[in-house]
Amino acid sequence: MPEHTIKMPDIGEGIAEVELAAWHVKVGDAVIEDQVLADVMTDKATVEIPSPVAGRVAWLGGDAGQVFAVGAALIRIEAEGDGPASAKAGPAVMPAVASPPPAAARAAPAAAAATRPAPVASAAPAAAAPATATVRAIAPPPSPGERPIASPSVRRRAWELGLDLREVRATGTAGRIVHADLDAHAKAHPPVQGGGAPLPAVAAAAPPAPAGTPREGEQAIPVIGLRRKIAMKMQDAKRRIPHFSYVEEIDVTELEVLRAALNERHGASRGKLTLLPFLMRAIAQAVVAHPEVNARFDDEKGVLTRHAAVHLGIATQTDVGLMVPVVRHAEALDLWGAAAEVARLAEAARAGNITRDELSGSTITITSLGPLGGIVTTPIINHPEVAIVGVNRIVERPMYAAGGAIVPRKLMNLSSSFDHRVVDGYVAAQFVQSLRAMLEAPATLFVS
Repeated sequence: MPEHTIKMPDIGEGIAEVELAAWHVKVGDAVIEDQVLADVMTDKATVEIPSPVAGRVAWLGGDAGQVFAVGAALIRIEAEGDGPASAKAGPAVMPAVASPPPAAARAAPAAAAATRPAPVASAAPAAAAPATATVRAIAPPPSPGERPIASPSVRRRAWELGLDLREVRATGTAGRIVHADLDAHAKAHPPVQGGGAPLPAVAAAAPPAPAGTPREGEQAIPVIGLRRKIAMKMQDAKRRIPHFSYVEEIDVTELEVLRAALNERHGASRGKLTLLPFLMRAIAQAVVAHPEVNARFDDEKGVLTRHAAVHLGIATQTDVGLMVPVVRHAEALDLWGAAAEVARLAEAARAGNITRDELSGSTITITSLGPLGGIVTTPIINHPEVAIVGVNRIVERPMYAAGGAIVPRKLMNLSSSFDHRVVDGYVAAQFVQSLRAMLEAPATLFVS
């Protein structure tokens, strides 16, 4: 049998090294053409590596978490039939999408985030269709014990829908299950009324230990994949940027009254508004007078670039860690447009099909922990930006009004951090006070 060596592909963008995020096969496994062998990760994307041939896995080049140079041997396959002795994975690489590793679980509620915005298609551009339509053969469900062929995003979605991939008929190339197959199966087999998606099997909980019983054991968890990228980015930002934080209390009572009124009038037709679109609008207006904070600082070249456009990063929690999707030209969106774009991006990030472009190019970032927002936070700046605005939870407290009366008011802190190399404390305070003025008198949000 000829042996094919599949090499680490050149994913582009000048990337010289790629991390192996996960294997989908092991030595001795039989594979078919186009079957996904591994996931590899760059700074912004997870890429599936398919097999260009059918055969059997003879050798794996490393373990998950290992970093490979582009062009390094990744896997060897003893191929069926004749063929070249070596195959680069580059041309066969599945399209790059910024997605969590395949072990990622289903979506969880997120902090700010908003990130299954209209999922971005993860399929490669199709070649021009021939004049005569071709009929796709439908592969029967795999036999017992045989692992269905599907991408990580399809497996994750099947789990969310409560579908057993072994029962799904595949229409993709070489018997691969695609998203359309999930839709067709779900339509043909609707869940029983009152049932819902089956929950994954969970080991029975151990009975609680008697009081005073010491606990034993430890768990070593490799920090790899997206979690390692997050760790490196946070460490780099904290090491390179001299942060300082500024906290201000905002009375959002009137803003909440306006939000409730807008939701009552337009919620059914245009969607419910959270506080986030109002804050986005306030930031887009405040940076006009304070361009110092809507900027990116290249500290290696010593160049600060101020931006007229407001590309807002929205820190979003996913099952595999923090992502920061970017709402482009937030200054041009109305409240509902901003809300819809945040929701779209948040959904895409959590579903694992957000693109690299949607995760890059932000000029200032918002971060929030929602109901877990606490009283004060000290957010880390999203390098190379120079400012980040943190949202804390809203609390209702008694306050003194004119004349000495005590009235209930809804209060919220903004905890913001700035790069002290290029943003002075006075400028940061002016910027936050501008936000406060607009949020406390929300009518001014709509005055140019």
